[in-house]
Amino acid sequence: MHDLDDPYTELLALTRTAPVSRIGDSTFYLVTGWDAIAEAVARPEEFSSNLTATMVWKEDRKVEEYPIAELGSPIHVLATADDPIHRNHRAMVMPSLVAKRVRALEPFIAATHERLWFDGLRDDHLDWVTAVAQRLPMAVVAELLGFPTYDIDDLVRWSFAATVLLDGVVSPAQLEAATEAVGELSVYLTTAFDGAMDDPGENVMGDLARLVDQGDLDQGTAVMIGLQLVAAGAESTVSLLGSAVYLLGRHPRVVDELRRDRELVPLFVEESLRLESPFRGHYRHVVTDTVLADVDLPAGSHLYLMWGAANRDPETFDRPERIDLDPVNRRSHMAFGKGIHLCVGAALARLEGRLAVVHLLDHTPGGFTVDTADPQWERSLLVRRLRTLPVRVSA
Repeated sequence: MHDLDDPYTELLALTRTAPVSRIGDSTFYLVTGWDAIAEAVARPEEFSSNLTATMVWKEDRKVEEYPIAELGSPIHVLATADDPIHRNHRAMVMPSLVAKRVRALEPFIAATHERLWFDGLRDDHLDWVTAVAQRLPMAVVAELLGFPTYDIDDLVRWSFAATVLLDGVVSPAQLEAATEAVGELSVYLTTAFDGAMDDPGENVMGDLARLVDQGDLDQGTAVMIGLQLVAAGAESTVSLLGSAVYLLGRHPRVVDELRRDRELVPLFVEESLRLESPFRGHYRHVVTDTVLADVDLPAGSHLYLMWGAANRDPETFDRPERIDLDPVNRRSHMAFGKGIHLCVGAALARLEGRLAVVHLLDHTPGGFTVDTADPQWERSLLVRRLRTLPVRVSA
């Protein structure tokens, strides 16, 4: 497998030579090319979003299957469900994620960011990841879903634990701790949902509770949808906030451009998403014997769609490693997926990213430096997320 800390050189070579490639003699195939991924997501009847298995990497670098659930199992909800179930679940949560509701969160996001910034700042030093990037998205998720009471540290731990359960490079001890944490999150969500059934508010939990009350959704599925929104929704934004500031630290010219023209901030957020995609990839189950990019795929095998590799595909992007803030050259990306499973929280993540970058610029008129010499990336096959990012604010 490629270097988890600096994967892009190896992935680029793979994209150029074998955009669909089998991992050893396993049932898993890496898909790294833009065109191949675009084709795969456009063929959902052959490539199911049901998460039936994940990769487990052994010390001898061999890959084994870790089974999750059978194809068609009711455990597959929202992002891991196929149509029509996926479409129905998406319609259930979208009322809480329409533009009007997302915009209404802006004052809450700005106020929370301000509080986290000053709480974390000590003698002009701040760990951006632990003080802001990890905590802000969790607070926003709690507000969006309508959690009655919560502890941000618990939400961070629970959310990351859900990622660990799907990762392939964890120890038995990590897996045990993650299982326990996800169990705690399930209990918390069940309790919160019981409260929403008694008094449904204008939030995701309230919307789902009304559907349960009408008989359109069962409570167990509602809780599973909530768990997925907590885990996947927050994870994307935590990664974005960390990676954006990491990239600013590595590219002072970009900081200067953004200070001169704040209208470029949304473009920078898109480039951050493209260059450091929050999820390295997602799985697809091969339903029937088929072919993708001239590679034969047997039924029951699995694709791993590598968004981060596709977002640097030289056949799609000129100078893919460069941050390009020219609006004329605005480039699309797959950081939020593609096709029918495009991330439901993409607009909210973009809003949080934009506000975070603007806040950083506004609160550092004398400049700032970011320690990018030895970036501490989470050791994960699934996510691309920093564990820490020291920032120093200049006087």
